[in-house]
Amino acid sequence: MDLSKISGEIWFDGEMIDWQEANTHLLTHTLHYGLGVFEGVRAYETQRGPSIFRLHDHTDRLYKSAATVNMNIPYSKDLINKAHENVIKVNDLREAYIRPMCFYGSEGMGLRADNLKVHTMVAAWEWPSYMEPEAREKGIKVKLSSYKRQVKNPVSNAKVNGNYVHSIVALNEALENGFDEALMLDADGYVAEGSGENFFIVKNGVLYSPDLDSCLDGITRRTILDLAEELGINYEIKKLTVEDVLEADESFFSGTAAEVVPINSLDGDSIGSGSRGPITEKLQSTYFDQVRGVRELNSSWHTYIK
Repeated sequence: MDLSKISGEIWFDGEMIDWQEANTHLLTHTLHYGLGVFEGVRAYETQRGPSIFRLHDHTDRLYKSAATVNMNIPYSKDLINKAHENVIKVNDLREAYIRPMCFYGSEGMGLRADNLKVHTMVAAWEWPSYMEPEAREKGIKVKLSSYKRQVKNPVSNAKVNGNYVHSIVALNEALENGFDEALMLDADGYVAEGSGENFFIVKNGVLYSPDLDSCLDGITRRTILDLAEELGINYEIKKLTVEDVLEADESFFSGTAAEVVPINSLDGDSIGSGSRGPITEKLQSTYFDQVRGVRELNSSWHTYIK
């Protein structure tokens, strides 16, 4: 999909502009240095119409990321949230992936990054699941990446544009070697996350996920942990080793783009039975019921488009 060819409108610096007119200068600071912050958000079709899932949590994290890198977003959270709703409305979308981003302009160059204008955009378009539909059942093949996740610090744990260079090269390495996704370790050799997803294993009926020293505080990760608690599934947050993964009964990734996708193997070694496990299936099914508004619980997670 060539995103530049889509017709529609994008919210940019406080107003809707034509999709084809949504351009920036070649000397835009963020293009050169990667200092920007962003989110990935989804809207799902429900019986009450389109619903943006956990919009307020995503916007809160956007502002938290911006504060981490001393970027001052010149708009209120309420206005940003309303922009998300408006791009769904004006583009007449039933389901959508939404990308808000804040970035520096072209007022200057260099690492000082002073006297630069902060621009803000929110775009939405139809984008099916990041993974193939059959992957939800059969799972995906994962490669242990030779690229490490960046060392623990506030910037590396924020959703900053430049942080995802490591993710891109890790994913490309996996794809070039015949795998579907990468699993990255942190600087200390513990399991961190996928190229763009949080990571879970199940062992003896207990759900495990790496602690936030090693991974992004994912909104979908939070959702899975909340759903596990509701379903009576015990979980622990702890540092995980590669051996833990290989000895697990089940494993899966979670993320706004990937949603919930089982992992059937790591470097060719089967995890558990080599297919989706029962706890993964239960959490996956409950997650999709939740985002599509089937469940009455957690209604505050939904922002319905009227």
